[in-house]
This record gives sequence, C-alpha cells and structure tokens, in this order.
Amino acid sequence: MLKSPDPTAAVGHAETRRQLLEAAGEVFAEYGFRNATVREICRRAGANVAAVNYHFRDKETLYLEVLRYAHGKAIEKYPPLLGVSPAAPAAEQLHAFVLSFLLRIFDKGPTSWHGKLVSREMIEPTHALDALIEERLRPMAGQLRRIVAGVLHCPPNDGRVRPFAFSIVSQCVFYHHCRPVVSRLFPKDLPVDQAGIERLADHITCFSLTAMKHMPKTKP
Repeated sequence: MLKSPDPTAAVGHAETRRQLLEAAGEVFAEYGFRNATVREICRRAGANVAAVNYHFRDKETLYLEVLRYAHGKAIEKYPPLLGVSPAAPAAEQLHAFVLSFLLRIFDKGPTSWHGKLVSREMIEPTHALDALIEERLRPMAGQLRRIVAGVLHCPPNDGRVRPFAFSIVSQCVFYHHCRPVVSRLFPKDLPVDQAGIERLADHITCFSLTAMKHMPKTKP
C-alpha cells in the first residue's frame, strides 16, 4: 500500500528552504556572491551543506532565488505606489513611488540586507542581474516612465521621459550609496527614521516636479 504524503515533511522542506534563502541573503549581502561560501550559508541556516544542492542545485541558482526573494519581500512590504491609485494625479503617484523606493532601500531590522544585496549586485553584477531586470526591474522602470509621462503630459516613449526617470532614481540611491560620505559631511541630512525618509521623499518629488514643470516642450 502506498503511503500518503506526509504534510509535516513538506512544511519542513519549505521552512528549510526559507531559512537557506534568509541566511544566504545575509551572507551574499555581507561578502558578495564571489566570496560567499555555501558552507557559511548552511551554517547560519542550521542546515546540512547538501541542503543547497537539494533545494537549489548550486550556488548560482541559490543567488538568483535570493535576489528574487529579497525583491519580492521588499515589494510586499512597500508596494511601488503604497496603495495610491494608478488613476491618481501623476504628481501624487510620483511621491508614492519615491517614498516607497526610499523605504525599501533604508529599511532596517531583519530585512535590512535586502537593499544592501541589490546594491552589491549593481556594483558587482553577476549573470543573475539579467533575470532580475527582466522579471522585476523593467516593469518598475516602465511604471516610473508612465508616471513621468503623466507629469509631462506626453507619451512614455517621448525623449524627455527617460532622463527624468533616471534622475529621480539617482536622487534616491545617492543617499544610500553615498551614505558613508553624507554621514560624515552632513550627518543631519541622512534619513534615519520614517520622518526623515518622508522629508527626503518630499524634497526629491518637489525638486523633480519643479524641474519637469520648467522643461522645454521640445524634445532634447
């Protein structure tokens, strides 16, 4: 007689997989993909070294799944528009997009490795970056372009849209990537809590909207 599947075993496998993803995220964020070791990941996860092969096949696949996992968790916690309707005025959508972006990259606590991991991938890109862009980042970039186009009252493929989208993202990541310098030069300007992040979102949004308002109507 065939035995019925053991539901507790399935739960155990799922939990081991989750623990490996969490531990791997911390290790990859701390050491980078190339210097991270499967042994250290398994040690932190409290799992046998064979667990990575069983659940993910190899270190490369594990890394890609960690990037997907981190981005998914971050978006789940801070959706791109934070509940603002896509039918809301473009300026309101822009503020929500910027605030959500900042909340994700400055997140603290157990999930703080998410932003650091993605930042490392930008500096030291791996083959996993292509998949991350196509699956997660390109749709978000398209969303930002549509918001900017709404502010400019032009089609998303207008030549003025993409430079503004790049500029908005650059303003957001500056305070994260240059944190060591900003914290030493102007420590009070570095957002350290929710109120500081909201003030920074207000500034980036206002600055960007003002620039777009005075943008020449002709394409550059």
